Amino acid sequence: MEERGVAAMGRAQAFLFLSLLWVAMLSAAPRVVQSLPYDYSSSSECLPEPLEPQYGGGILRNANFSAGLQGWSSFGYGAVEEGLSESGNSYGVARNRTRPYQSVSQKVFLQNDTHYTLSAWLQVSNGSADIRAVVKTNGEFIHAGGVEARSGCWSILKGGLTAPASGAAELYFESNTTTVDIWVDNVSLQPFSREEWAAHHHAAIKSARKKTVRLRARDSSGKPVPGAQVRIEHVRSGFPLGSAMSAEILQSPAYQRWFTSRFTVTTFENEMKWYSTERVQGREDYSVPDAMLRFAKSHGVAVRGHNVFWDQPSQQPSWVRSLSYQQLQQATARRIKSVMSRYAGQVIAWDVVNENLHFNYFEGKFGWDASAEFYRKAHQLDAQALMSMNEYNTLEWPGDPMAGPSKYLGKLFQIKKFPGNANDARMAIGLEGHFSVPSIPYIRAALDTMSKANAPIWLTEIDVAPGPNQAHYLEQILREVYAHPAVHGIILWTARHPQGCYVMCLTDSNFRNLPTGDVVDKLIAEWKTHSHAGVADADGYYEAELFHGDYKVTVSHPVANSTVVQSLSVDRETDTDSEYTIHV
Repeated sequence: MEERGVAAMGRAQAFLFLSLLWVAMLSAAPRVVQSLPYDYSSSSECLPEPLEPQYGGGILRNANFSAGLQGWSSFGYGAVEEGLSESGNSYGVARNRTRPYQSVSQKVFLQNDTHYTLSAWLQVSNGSADIRAVVKTNGEFIHAGGVEARSGCWSILKGGLTAPASGAAELYFESNTTTVDIWVDNVSLQPFSREEWAAHHHAAIKSARKKTVRLRARDSSGKPVPGAQVRIEHVRSGFPLGSAMSAEILQSPAYQRWFTSRFTVTTFENEMKWYSTERVQGREDYSVPDAMLRFAKSHGVAVRGHNVFWDQPSQQPSWVRSLSYQQLQQATARRIKSVMSRYAGQVIAWDVVNENLHFNYFEGKFGWDASAEFYRKAHQLDAQALMSMNEYNTLEWPGDPMAGPSKYLGKLFQIKKFPGNANDARMAIGLEGHFSVPSIPYIRAALDTMSKANAPIWLTEIDVAPGPNQAHYLEQILREVYAHPAVHGIILWTARHPQGCYVMCLTDSNFRNLPTGDVVDKLIAEWKTHSHAGVADADGYYEAELFHGDYKVTVSHPVANSTVVQSLSVDRETDTDSEYTIHV
């Protein structure tokens, strides 16, 4: 009996040991995050009826108001009631508003260090009004997004925020236009952990930035060559990643080596602008941008033309400000013809009118359609390049009513509809990206809405304000925009001068990387396929998942003494995976 008890105890201890070992092995194994897929849908249209709430409303109660106002309340002591459309759709209404913040609201509990994506369908009782979503936390009001809402149809506000701490919060909507009632429907607030958010990046990059390629080795008679040795070497990245450059690069071999070893696209920081090429009226000097363009072309670096005009009054050549209406017409006609004819076919895009949402110098002189007329002329002068708007705060600050996604798209559609601008394939979206503390969920949501224009999106001037988290924020921003399927290129606003940079540098004055430069180098290495080597299968196939880009493929026959070297380009233009035949 005693011996059986000892044996049983031994078995129990062994079982406990094996159980603990199994738990330890599970803990050590790589964690695979099964995240809720991200919903990239949005809309640039004002719809007769709102679409269903994303994620079923997420953590919100009664997100579609099907139970009346249950779960909802009044923010700011305003009057709130239930509305009902002719089709039987229920929604919340904030009536008789006398303060901007009086609206429908719902109390929620936010989790610390969690991303939240927000969407809501909004309408106003008459006219149109800018409406912003705000989340009130403990002593802080966080802007989460905005939209220009109209009467008679529903517009989606898509935004987001990152919870600064765990605790109670309240979601509400505000508008400085207090003469309208705010209608709210089909609201969603969906949380995602950091790991889930990163899983979205991984899935999006796999879909939008990579392609599975099948190589098939055949001999001279067309028969498959099993066992063929295959090597794939990266030559050049397909995704355009670049930096602004300054004229100092022409005289600095260190600057040249550092720049050309990393980047495939550039924008001249100031050298192509009107105030640089025609400092004195009638005396044009393109010698500097000419030299910079020659340098870029000699190293295979593509160039964006920046800019033809700038709508900010203070950024005009000093002599422009005193011109009469007729003289300004003549000067602008000469300017656009001069710069665009000179560089037509040599740049990949033009910022035709810079910052025409925040400023309106030319609209004030020529009328509301001044920008649209400039784009019409630009299309005529360069038949190949993309024609871009270029604006700030569309991604950087959810609370800017001047440049939110709906305002940007409204201006873009106005330009497109102008006679002569109907070639949608050549319009592009330029988003500057001058950040302080970024709202990562808002960036993604804003890009979702901007993507509905079906125009290539470029991040054109990314930088981050100085501070202890500058490099960390830069990495967050770059990962977010690179992973978004609608983004076609990224340019950092990091042109180097002896005295420094506009806001953010990547190197010191000796072109040694700063922490921000290390971030860029890390991501460049991460976003390219390193060498592949292997053996073709029994049917002569070798399969590889490759980032978009250019590759050198070497295939060797396993028996015959023959080797073939072939170039391979993998791009985003074709949606399906590709098969290539190589004869050895």
